[in-house]
Amino acid sequence: MSADVRDILDMERANTPEVTRDSFLATKKRNFERTKTASRRPEGMHREVFALLYTDKKDAPPLLPTDTALGIGAGYKQTKARLGMKKVRKWEWAPFSNPARNDAAVFHHWKRVTDDSTDYPFAKFNKQLEVPSYTMTEYNAHLRNNINNWSKVQTDHLFDLARRFDLRFIVMADRWNRQQHGAKTVEELKERYYEVVALLAKAKNQTGEKKVFTYDAEHERRRKEQLEKLFKRTTQQVEEEQMLINEMKKIEARKKERERKTQDLQKLISQADQQNDNASNTPSTRKYEKKLHKKKVHHQPRPSKVDSVVNAIEIGSSGIKFADLRGSGVSLRSQKMKLPANIGQRKVKALEQAIQEFKVDPAPPPTEDICISFNELRSDMVLLCELRTALSTCVYEMESLKHQYEAACPGKTLNIPPSLVPIKTEALDNSTN
Repeated sequence: MSADVRDILDMERANTPEVTRDSFLATKKRNFERTKTASRRPEGMHREVFALLYTDKKDAPPLLPTDTALGIGAGYKQTKARLGMKKVRKWEWAPFSNPARNDAAVFHHWKRVTDDSTDYPFAKFNKQLEVPSYTMTEYNAHLRNNINNWSKVQTDHLFDLARRFDLRFIVMADRWNRQQHGAKTVEELKERYYEVVALLAKAKNQTGEKKVFTYDAEHERRRKEQLEKLFKRTTQQVEEEQMLINEMKKIEARKKERERKTQDLQKLISQADQQNDNASNTPSTRKYEKKLHKKKVHHQPRPSKVDSVVNAIEIGSSGIKFADLRGSGVSLRSQKMKLPANIGQRKVKALEQAIQEFKVDPAPPPTEDICISFNELRSDMVLLCELRTALSTCVYEMESLKHQYEAACPGKTLNIPPSLVPIKTEALDNSTN
């Protein structure tokens, strides 16, 4: 196209070689050979990985690692070492002794000449436990033990091992002289040592300075026995235990499912009752209930107030029903003494006043017997308060009936039986209290 433009504008053509058949074929051949020798990226290989294998010149990767391709230029050739102009500090082979040793042993190590300190630098890590000591008088007065059959020679040997091995009781039990002092277990050594330490602290009035450790040897023996039994379990026992645990989880899951269904059912029942109440509030339903109520009133005798009091006493005769904690999880025994949530505030206040009146501890220690007795006592107190209320109600009704009778029949009085007179006075006294 550029040649046509040059012809139209009468411009001279550039001296370009003439394209012939031979030159065209030679160019195609060179391009084919160039693409043939070029390395192709294998299928599945990432482009970044392939670029690390070959350079721009498409050379094969080197057999040995080199840094010439990183632009450093010098490769692995290093320049002359750069040494400082300061003088080298002198060192010497000097003797030293360890303060933790008592045999006056002398050792040697390298140290700088300028270091003037002669103390061993690692002496600060030499920490030893303070093992108490005792005299013959203190042993005879406080430490003689006839129960566990420990003699003074055995106790001296025990404390000597404690000082040598820093209370490492496993090592002490291994170094114990069984031929002279008999066989002793680790628990027996610990029990005797801590017993002597506690007795010495008590004799020297050192119990307030630091807490005295109490070692329970019997508990430690049981713990090791249980651990040994646990370690010696067979494969069948482990599988059986795992099966029981899985069954327990299934039972708990079924229990939770039943509780959830029960709650859903209670919600449905409450919703149905609410709908029935709303339906009963319609005008037609109220008129029908009024007519039915009038018919019942005409046919049934009117209940007295005394009967209502008796019914109230019968209802309240049960006292308080405390929850019985029988769950599968861990719970505190003090939860048994917790008041149920369905008790009203009046009963709670009356119960608190009764506890103060009889001078009872409101929060006793929750042992099993105390929990049962305390719950029964509070239930009886609630029942007593209800009986007092019912009795005062009866006396008040008797007095009101007497006044009504005297107003209706002038000159006449309603004689109250003498057997009720003491009850009347006691009820009035209790009501005033």
